[in-house]
Amino acid sequence: MPELPEVEVVRRGLVSWVRGRTITSVDVVDPRSLRRHALGPEDFAGNLEGARVLDVVRRGKFLWMPLADTPAGAEAPFAPSVAAPASAAAPAVALMAHLGMSGQLLMQDSSVPDEKHLKVRLRLSLAAGMPEQLRFVDQRIFGGLFLTSLIPTADGGPGGLAETPLPLIAEEASHIARDPLDPYFSFDDFYRRLRARKTGLKRALLDQGLVSGIGNIYADEALWKARLHYARPTDTLRRADALRLLDAAREVMADALAAGGTSFDSLYVNVNGASGYFDRSLNAYGREGLECTRCAAAGLVSLLKREQFMNRSSYTCPVCQPRPRNGRW
Repeated sequence: MPELPEVEVVRRGLVSWVRGRTITSVDVVDPRSLRRHALGPEDFAGNLEGARVLDVVRRGKFLWMPLADTPAGAEAPFAPSVAAPASAAAPAVALMAHLGMSGQLLMQDSSVPDEKHLKVRLRLSLAAGMPEQLRFVDQRIFGGLFLTSLIPTADGGPGGLAETPLPLIAEEASHIARDPLDPYFSFDDFYRRLRARKTGLKRALLDQGLVSGIGNIYADEALWKARLHYARPTDTLRRADALRLLDAAREVMADALAAGGTSFDSLYVNVNGASGYFDRSLNAYGREGLECTRCAAAGLVSLLKREQFMNRSSYTCPVCQPRPRNGRW
């Protein structure tokens, strides 16, 4: 499952290719990838054709593209670096992409043969040196595309990370909290709500209503970097520990962004079809039975452990991440 860094890699790549371009036609190859669009393929295509992509926005692992109408018979000029004027009406609709387990958004020239698991093709207005098509490819069909309404954010801040942030959020993403990479993320609010919970620390990190975008891999990596056990009770966590954990999460995800994300699943690729390589730098996740690099550097011998957790796995060092006496599992 792609996590925040993978989705942000896609957002950054996608915005440079599609922002400011008009969707000229839509091919729905497999309607199953539109199951979240209740009005069906014809409505989906009819509402997209002629729409101009204003931006690409991400909150947590949610990704959407605000849309504006292009006047009939007049294709808007391609201007990816120009923000909409302040007088322009705020967008009301967005194209939302849910990547699921294996969804990919790929930019391709029309000469490139269709991928085996191509589901939806969007043809874009011509732009010099840029591919003509945005393709949604999905082998496992857990992801999909759909149109959604944009609504005001609860806190008045931008809906998510974007090139031209607006105080609007895709309705389906409005229930999730801001993520640690969001400039509007509030540590004070996070810490207050964290202490109010009576649960284990990793369970809290995976709660998208508390903090979004942290999945199983990066939770283990952040906890290892912060020297905290995943079962540490949240209601006893000191402010300094919580701050160290959030700093660790930011550092881990920033490193992953620089590498293009993890690539445990060979189906994950970014918008240009390239896999990430951060898995080569992981310190905890997937390293059962291997030495803890931090302990080894200190002259200690400690082998990382794997434990079952919420139908998944957690990886910890028994020396530098000691089990809490009153842990919440």
